[in-house]
Amino acid sequence: MPFDLITIPCLSDNYAYLLRDSETGEVAVIDVPEAAPIKAELDTRGWTLSQVWLTHHHWDHVDGLSDLLAAYPAPVVGAKADADRLPPLDNAVAEGDKIKLGVLEAEVFDVSGHTMNHIAFYVAGARACFTADSLMALGCGRLFEGTPAQMWGSMQKLMALPPETTICSGHEYTASNAKFALTVDPDNSALISRSNEVAAARAKGQPTVPTSLATELETNPFLRPADPGVRATLGMQTASDTEVFTEIRKRKDNF
Repeated sequence: MPFDLITIPCLSDNYAYLLRDSETGEVAVIDVPEAAPIKAELDTRGWTLSQVWLTHHHWDHVDGLSDLLAAYPAPVVGAKADADRLPPLDNAVAEGDKIKLGVLEAEVFDVSGHTMNHIAFYVAGARACFTADSLMALGCGRLFEGTPAQMWGSMQKLMALPPETTICSGHEYTASNAKFALTVDPDNSALISRSNEVAAARAKGQPTVPTSLATELETNPFLRPADPGVRATLGMQTASDTEVFTEIRKRKDNF
C-alpha cells in the first residue's frame, strides 16, 4: 500500500510522526509533544489532519494537543484504560482493537511497562509500529509504573512482529543507549558497528530514529535476554529470560 511516513523532531529529544495513506490522503499524527513543528510540516505539505493517535499520557507526548487541534481539528484516539489521564478521547481503544486510516489499518497493542496502559499502533500496510516509550532504539522505556515482567511481556509482543517492521519510537536516546548496551553485550559485532554508526550520525546532527525491528533484535539488549553472550556477561546463564531482562533494566537505571 502506498503511504508516507514523516518523522518530526519535537522539544529537545522527542519525535512525533505523520502517517499518510496515499490513496485517500488521510493523515494521522502519532503523539503531540508540541504543536508548532507538526503544524509546520502539515502546512508545508498541504496536508489536513484526519486523526490523532496518543500512545500514553506523559506530558511530552500530549502537551501540544490543544494548540494542534485549534489549527487542525481531528478526532483523538487513545487507551480506554487510561482515559482518565489522557486528554479527552473521541475513540477509546484497547488491545486488539483496529482503527482505519483510509485503506490502512492499525492494530492496538497494550505495551504497559513505562506506564500502565501505554499502547502501540502497528500498521501492517505501512510496515510500521509506533512504540513511543516502550520499545526504543537500542533500549526500552524506564519503568515508571509497570514491572520488569510486564515490560518484558510487552517486548515479546513487539518481537513477534515481522522483522522488517519500522520501529517508530518516541525519543532520540540512541547514543546513550548504545553506550549502555555495550556494557552488557560487549562482543556483539553488530552492536559495535551500530554504536559507531549512531555516534557518527549524532555528530552530524542526524536522527537515529526510526529503526527496524530486525536491527533491534540483533543489537538491543532488552530484546536479547536469551542470548548466551549477554547471559555470560551478566553471570546469569541459568536464569529465566524475565530475570535477565530485569537485571538489564536495573543496570540501565543505574548506568
